[in-house]
Amino acid sequence: MTINLLTTENITVEMENQMVKLFKQLNPGLQLNPLAKIMEKKNQLSLVYCQEGDQIIGMASMCTYNVFSGSKGIVEDVVVDTAYRGRGLGRQLMEKLLTIAEQKGLTEVLLFTGNHRQSAIRLYTKLGFEKSQSGMYRLKLDQN
Repeated sequence: MTINLLTTENITVEMENQMVKLFKQLNPGLQLNPLAKIMEKKNQLSLVYCQEGDQIIGMASMCTYNVFSGSKGIVEDVVVDTAYRGRGLGRQLMEKLLTIAEQKGLTEVLLFTGNHRQSAIRLYTKLGFEKSQSGMYRLKLDQN
């Protein structure tokens, strides 16, 4: 089992199909962007994935950006295949992203998760994340 950083050079159709299938376990109703779009250089995305043989069994991503208050990362789309949960893969994926964050000199890493995701919350807390008091508001934009 290996944890790898995805690059545009190693994207295959099969890899994208597996990642879409895996992501649907996390959020089945969501319309997904193509992998080539999210991997565009301007997006500043680091996507790590866990592979066993030729099967992708976990993935996580982090977008980075710079603002007056510092260089930040936001973790998105952490998912491990249901058949492989409870084996520490989520931790390995997150640790890989945190190593990348340190290498990039980020001052803060943010993530948002649903209150119902208790296993994920325990993992994030063990990794040192703290629940902040700032409220996040969301506005869905119609892209039609």
